[in-house]
This record gives sequence, C-alpha cells and structure tokens, in this order.
Amino acid sequence: MSDLPRKAMTRTARLAALPLGIAGRATLGLGKRIGGRSAEVVTAELQQATADQLFKVLGELKGGAMKFGQVLSVFEAALPEEVAGPYRAALTKLQDAAPPMPAAKVHAALAERLGEDWRGLFLEFDDRPAAAASIGQVHRAVWHDGRTVAVKVQYPGAGDALLADLSQLSRVAWLLGPLIPGLDIKPLITELRERVAEELDYGLEAQAQRRHAEEFAGDPEIVVPGVVAQSDQVLVSEWMDGTPLAEVIASGSQEERDRAGQLLARFLFAGPSRTGLLHADPHPGNFRLLKDDGPVEGWRLGVLDFGTVDRLPGGLPAPIGASLRMALAGDAAGVLAMLREEGFVKPSIELDPDAVLDYLVPIIEPAAVESFHFTRAWMRAQAARIADPRSPAYNLGKQLNLPPSYLLIHRVTLSTIGVLCQLGAQAPFRAEMLEWLPEFAEPGSAGKRPAGKRPAGKRPAGKRPAAKSTLTKDATAKDPAAKDPAAKHPAAKRSAPARRRGPSAEG
Repeated sequence: MSDLPRKAMTRTARLAALPLGIAGRATLGLGKRIGGRSAEVVTAELQQATADQLFKVLGELKGGAMKFGQVLSVFEAALPEEVAGPYRAALTKLQDAAPPMPAAKVHAALAERLGEDWRGLFLEFDDRPAAAASIGQVHRAVWHDGRTVAVKVQYPGAGDALLADLSQLSRVAWLLGPLIPGLDIKPLITELRERVAEELDYGLEAQAQRRHAEEFAGDPEIVVPGVVAQSDQVLVSEWMDGTPLAEVIASGSQEERDRAGQLLARFLFAGPSRTGLLHADPHPGNFRLLKDDGPVEGWRLGVLDFGTVDRLPGGLPAPIGASLRMALAGDAAGVLAMLREEGFVKPSIELDPDAVLDYLVPIIEPAAVESFHFTRAWMRAQAARIADPRSPAYNLGKQLNLPPSYLLIHRVTLSTIGVLCQLGAQAPFRAEMLEWLPEFAEPGSAGKRPAGKRPAGKRPAGKRPAAKSTLTKDATAKDPAAKDPAAKHPAAKRSAPARRRGPSAEG
C-alpha cells in the first residue's frame, strides 16, 4: 500500500466484504461436509481462511481497522483453544506491524510538516520503517546532536480513515463479536471513536510522554524515552531497543515472561499514581523488555506510544481498591452499595448481594493470593462463564452498567489481563495493588508514593545503575540556538526543550 486508501467507498467496500466472504466460505464448508469431509477438518479450514481474510484486510487498511485489530489482539487469550490456533498468528501480526508507507511518501510528509530543509535536523535517516502501526510508522534516525532517535510520522489521511473505518466496523460488530466470548464489541468501537482526536494530536501525545519520561527518569524498573522534538503529525523521541513483548509471548523463557508480567502490572498501577495519567493502549507492540547480563530482578520495562491516555489527577479511583478489599473480605452488602454509588448498578435494578459477590470472586482471584499465574485457560474459563446464557454470571452481568468515567479504565484493565495471560506470567501481583491502589490495603490508605519519589531501598548487587544521560548539553542550555544552528529550525523551535536527562537507547 502506498498510502492510506482515503476514498470512503474503497475502504467501506473492503470492510463490507468481510461478512460476505465469511458467509460464502460457510456455504462452501457446508457443501464439503455434505460431500463427506469431517466437520472438524472443514471447521479448521474455515477458521484459518476467516482469520487470513479478516486480519489481512484490517492490516492493509491501517487506520481504524488496524487500530481495532490491535485492540482485539490482546483478547486472543480468551478464545477457546480449538479456535485460538488459526487466529493467533494473524492477531499477533497486527500488534507490531502493518504494510509500510514508501520512502517518497515519508519524505513528502516530512517536508510538509518539518519544512523543505528537514534533512538538516538529522545526521542520518533510515528510509526503511522500523515499525508500522495503525495511524503512523516509525523510522530510526540520528538527530543533529548525535542521539539515535525514533521518528514517528502520521499517515496522510489517517484522521478521515480512522473515523470511516470505525463507523463501518460498528455496522459489522455482530460478525466480530463471536471472536471473543463475553466481549461486547460495539461499545469498544464506540470508545475507540471517542479517542481518535486525541491519538491524532501528536502535541497531546508529546505532553503525555514528557510527563511519564520526567516522572520515571532514572527509575530502576520503568523506562520511558524522552521527547526530542514534536511538530504537526511528527514526533521525535529517544530511540529504545529491547525485546518486544510480542517476542516474549511467542518464544520467551518463563523468567522473561514472569518479569515482563510483573513490570507490566507495576506500570498499570503505579503510572496513574505517579503521573496522573493512565497509559491506555496496552497492546504488546507498545512495550519492550530491557534485559542485561545481571539478575532478572534488574531487567526493566520500556514503554512506548502515549497517544491514548486517560487523565486521572488523583490516580486510579479509590472505589476500585475499596470494592476489591470488601469483596475479598466477603462484605457482599458493602460491595453492592459501592457499585450502586459509582453507577455500576442503576437505581431501578435489584440484585442479590451474595450473587454479586459470587460473580466477582473468580475474576478478582489475582488480588487474593500472594502470587498468581495468569494463563489462557484461566481467562477462557472467565470468558466462558460470563458469556454462557445458562450461567448465573451471564444473567447478572447483563444487569450491570459501565459508567463512562470507568470505560477506559475497564478496557485497559481487561487488555492488560489479556497480555498477562498471553505471557503466562506468574508474579506477586497483589503486592503491586497493595502498594499503589488507593483504599485497597485498608480504608483511607493512599496506596501510592508521592509523585517523583523513587522506590525504597537500593538496587540489589549485580544490577546495573540507571542509564546515563545521552542528551547533549544544548538540550538544557538557555539558548540552544546559539550553540547549534540546527536548533533554529522551525520544528526544533516548536519542540519544548528537554527538561531532564533521559535514558539511553540501550536494552
């Protein structure tokens, strides 16, 4: 693909063809079964063909289709194992790849957004994309001061494509829903539409990334690359190597899986408390495991892509921790009262407190034990329990409401659990909640450290120290332009100067 297909009719036709193609294969499969082939063989063939078509279309269209595919991919662990196989490879491809935009298009976009002399900002620029995703692709380059950087360039026409795709996908949600039992696809697509404007605004993304980079500077567990420059639809960040989480999921050792899972949970709970923001796009393509030759306890988690965040000035809402604590203590009446107060149960709905507790207890098992092993089997069991019309959990779940203020938190939590199950991670997740989740440890507990404070204690022997600065002096000088002519470039002027010494691009 040379560009995002911007004609609405073209994109709509491709998405609209999905149900027709699947229906046609189903008819063909029926014919094969009548002809004597076993149902199991025919079903497997249909699932494979459906996966190939669905995710080929989503990947090639990029835009909202690609974004939806990435979000859907983290729920792969909920699929029954006999169904998951054909879909798993296709889903994983969507987490960190898409057909690239040709070099000529990239150059034209950079010239339009950074100025005709954009090459003066870089000592080197690799025309081959290092990564391609839903609304843009990333190129490796060397900034004019010698730093290795990641240059994120938004696809031309991405905004229109996102909105058009998500509108069309909402019309075929009935087709996509059966892929993930227990997941209501239509509200997920609606919520994605509401986040489109924010994700397209690289200025907002740069602000969120700077906030995280400043807060986690020198942190022994979490690494966020600093923002180097930002212009309209172009974002330049410090480069970060490391092992993509998709690789850890596919072939990582158990210690890699456990460490990655522990750090992912830590970032989920600690991030809002320390930054007032919730990273809201937790698919594996946005994380790297940064390993070294030291013990596994010294490995860190690299976090990328802050295009979608939820603003939580007080950290995660205290009622989450309070209701979890009461549920684990068996306080059914207290849990139901909290759910009513927060809008999860509408005033007109009458529920049995014990039934509500029975519904919740299996889901919150990771918060009840010192160490929990997330597995695909566990997630499939939860999804099946909630999606089975014969189950009491199914009927109770239909009566619950999801307040708008919790929509993104809910999606991020489910997505993170999906990734943890893909990893098969076992770690002390309860400890992370006790430390970071307000009201979980006890009534009135803050559950967080003051912003900017480092974790207590020293790094164990053998761990390497926090990465040294790779920022050049002109980044913090009062007048960078006086020392470096490239700093006078319009794009450099639009970028706020770095306020910290960030992590090196090591891993």
